[in-house]
Amino acid sequence: MAQESSQVPRTHRVAVLVDAGTNPFEVGVATELFGLPRPELGLPVPLYEVTVCAPTREVRVNHGFLTLTDLAGLDAVDGADTLIVPGRPDNVVPREAAVRDAIRRAHARGTRIVSFCTGTFALAEAGLLDGRRAATHWRWAETFRRLHPEVLLEPDVLFVDDGDVLSASGSAAALDLGLYLWRRDHGAEIAGAVSRRLVFAAHRDGGQRQFVERPLPEVPDGSLGPLLAWAQERLGEPLTVADLAARAAVSPATLHRRFRDRLGTTPLAWLTGERVALACRLIERGETRLDVVAARSGLGTAANLRARLRRETGLSPSAYRKRFGPAAR
Repeated sequence: MAQESSQVPRTHRVAVLVDAGTNPFEVGVATELFGLPRPELGLPVPLYEVTVCAPTREVRVNHGFLTLTDLAGLDAVDGADTLIVPGRPDNVVPREAAVRDAIRRAHARGTRIVSFCTGTFALAEAGLLDGRRAATHWRWAETFRRLHPEVLLEPDVLFVDDGDVLSASGSAAALDLGLYLWRRDHGAEIAGAVSRRLVFAAHRDGGQRQFVERPLPEVPDGSLGPLLAWAQERLGEPLTVADLAARAAVSPATLHRRFRDRLGTTPLAWLTGERVALACRLIERGETRLDVVAARSGLGTAANLRARLRRETGLSPSAYRKRFGPAAR
């Protein structure tokens, strides 16, 4: 849904800083999220533009699968509104001085700094994380603690938002953090459109603990897609986990296991997250009556709406409306 404004929005500039051994998947996540055209949003200009930069014109990525060429220089960092630093596997080897200096320089001028997976090591090496919260991949958590004991590592989350510095715990969690940035910058309506384009959940509950040394399920489960679509059309109804299980023709215990395996969350947590997302969209579209928003989203009462919205977004309904509602556009 396009936002209406008397002024053309300024394109947000994103720099992706790569160096030798960078994980190509995370570079792809950054360019997919912020570099592709979004004609479905109907906006006069793109909301983001991406520049991939490096200390050298060419970078050979992780395991040498491919080489990135014609890269911008590190001076591209100086014009960025957001700097993304992907991870790489050799984390005990510090990044070169020019990379660390570029990260420090960007942070000093007020650039938003984002790391994907073990890119957190680079931020710590640059001195950005001392005394601050951060996330990194669970396999590297102990190494990170040993090398950077001054950082407040949160090992069980998908990502951490510490204001001007944000970090995702793994490669796939980079998608979670990227969609969160879309939501933080432009609201749930636009973030939802982007997540649908990616065919990826706009919000995954739970943390990366669910992925640590997990055995594979003995029997592959069928897709939850039809059930999720059915539930999303009935969020305002008094749906329960038992209702979802009955619709899927399985027991509640089996449904719970399938949600954990497929989505990394529980049926109830998923249902609540979808209801909060719907409440956000209703507020963005101009509904001011909290009891109406609560009823139509299935959250029941205005008090429950306030509590859930604050828990999910960090904002009260009035603050959310002020930031993302029609008047803000």
